[in-house]
Amino acid sequence: MLDLKIPRRDGFEVLKYIRSNVRTKLIPVIILASSTEEKDIKRAYSLGANSYIRKPVDYKKFHVVTQEIGSYWLMLNENPV
Repeated sequence: MLDLKIPRRDGFEVLKYIRSNVRTKLIPVIILASSTEEKDIKRAYSLGANSYIRKPVDYKKFHVVTQEIGSYWLMLNENPV
C-alpha cells in the first residue's frame, strides 16, 4: 500500500521507481490516498498502480478497508510467478 502524501518524496515518484526497477516492478501497488481528484487517480493508474482506494478519514472505517484490502490481495488475487 502506498500513500501519495509521504515525507520527502511524492508517492507518484515512489510508484515510478517501483515500476522502473526490475526487482520490484511486479509487486502489486495499491494507492491508499485521501485524494478523490480524477487527475490523481488517472496518474496513479498510468504509472502502474494496481488499485486506487480512497482512504477513509474515520479510524474504524479505515481499519475495515485495510482488512478488506489484505483479504483480497492475500486470498483472492493471483500474483505473477
